[in-house]
Amino acid sequence: MIEPLRVTAPPEAAGQRADRYLAEASGTLSRSRVKSLIEAGHATRDGLPVTQPAEPIRAGSDYALTQPDPVSPTPQPQDIPFTILYEDRALIVLDKPAGLVVHPAPGNQDGTLVNALLAHCGDALPGIGGERRPGIVHRLDRDTSGVMVVAKTEQALAALSAAFAARDIERVYRALVWGMPVPAAGEIAGAIGRDPRDRKRMALVTRGGKAALTRYKTLGVYQAAASLIECRLATGRTHQIRVHLSSAGHPVVGDPVYIRRIPAVSRAVTEPQRSLLLDFPRQALHAATLGFRHPVTGHEVRFETPPPADFQALLRALA
Repeated sequence: MIEPLRVTAPPEAAGQRADRYLAEASGTLSRSRVKSLIEAGHATRDGLPVTQPAEPIRAGSDYALTQPDPVSPTPQPQDIPFTILYEDRALIVLDKPAGLVVHPAPGNQDGTLVNALLAHCGDALPGIGGERRPGIVHRLDRDTSGVMVVAKTEQALAALSAAFAARDIERVYRALVWGMPVPAAGEIAGAIGRDPRDRKRMALVTRGGKAALTRYKTLGVYQAAASLIECRLATGRTHQIRVHLSSAGHPVVGDPVYIRRIPAVSRAVTEPQRSLLLDFPRQALHAATLGFRHPVTGHEVRFETPPPADFQALLRALA
């Protein structure tokens, strides 16, 4: 544990910026570090939160500044269950559940698939492809479920990474979207890059993006307001399916990022189906099929998994 800084402000400190004063009082922390700690809610004055780094110091007040424990740069093994579809000495094919983050990142430093894989593989996985993302060849968004492959050797990592880069991978998804795509089957093309208005989102861009192509076909229609479609990735850009479908006017049901407003077609659905669609707690997107050439044997392999229970229950309720 890092001992918190506790100090009573003397008269001569009155009026100073909180971040400047606390940095000087600590003797070790930079002003920028103290500013970030204040903004993250780790500073108090007389037991009440200090929310602004520029807040003037009050003489005689008791200030406290705490620091969160440092995060280990190396993910630690954690016993987190996941479904294995196939495993050998070179790789693991798994069915990732919705809600599971693939690898550690700010805001999700543990409880990830990487933590689970380290616990499952023991000494076989660490170091394969780097400490923070050992064995990870590709990823699925946190709330997207479905088939993933993970390398267990450097040979497998190199071969699978090359196959993904060369687009020599079969990747098929199921998505429940708002509305009925017209035509019922086709292609959506458009370069994808960071949204210039919101850097946390991706968007179709005219400059600086990467070419992306999604092929789709409609598998079923529900009350003319929602459709189950199959998407095949010709490329593999971040959030590709979600961005392409949203840009085409058919965002994925439950997508918290790429639905700016509830589509008007939702009014065509009768209750209680409409409420089920509006209340689905995540994007209804599932990686159903993954096919590739085995990096050791050279044989073509193909893995399929059905959508998870919540996705299937929604489809049954809409039928």
